[in-house]
Amino acid sequence: MKHRMVWLVVGSLMLASQPAWAARTQVHEAAESQEYGRKFGGMIGRGLLNGLTCFVDVLVNIVNETKAGPPLVGTLTGLAKGTGCGVLRLGSGVVDLVTFWVPGFNGFPVSDSYDNCFAGTGGSAAIKKPDTSHSASTWDVPTTEPDAAQSPAAEPAPARSWKK
Repeated sequence: MKHRMVWLVVGSLMLASQPAWAARTQVHEAAESQEYGRKFGGMIGRGLLNGLTCFVDVLVNIVNETKAGPPLVGTLTGLAKGTGCGVLRLGSGVVDLVTFWVPGFNGFPVSDSYDNCFAGTGGSAAIKKPDTSHSASTWDVPTTEPDAAQSPAAEPAPARSWKK
């Protein structure tokens, strides 16, 4: 039984090696897609990936903080930071798995790197700005009355302007 646990931990660490997991994967790109079919599978994949690898945050942060600071203080700092990041990554994975079916919602992604879960995600959590290339939005209030020829059956609404 002990040998199986050792091999499970060693295998998990080998799967979580830096080149394989630190890079931005197709799953991350798919989870952020505006196409429903691609987002659907991407969020399931990202949720599973985050859920299965949340423990890597603890290991990486313990090692990094131990190297950066005094051994005992660095280790405890890394343990606290890694636990926080692991819980955050697990929570993000759970949200992805529970809400993968919601149209237009792409979850709350954490950083793609296990070094710092609060770092930028290379586009994952970037807030997408709305397209402002058009001249009017649905929230604009008309400042003039519509032509009577455009809507003969409807009585024109009074003109209002929010501009002072």
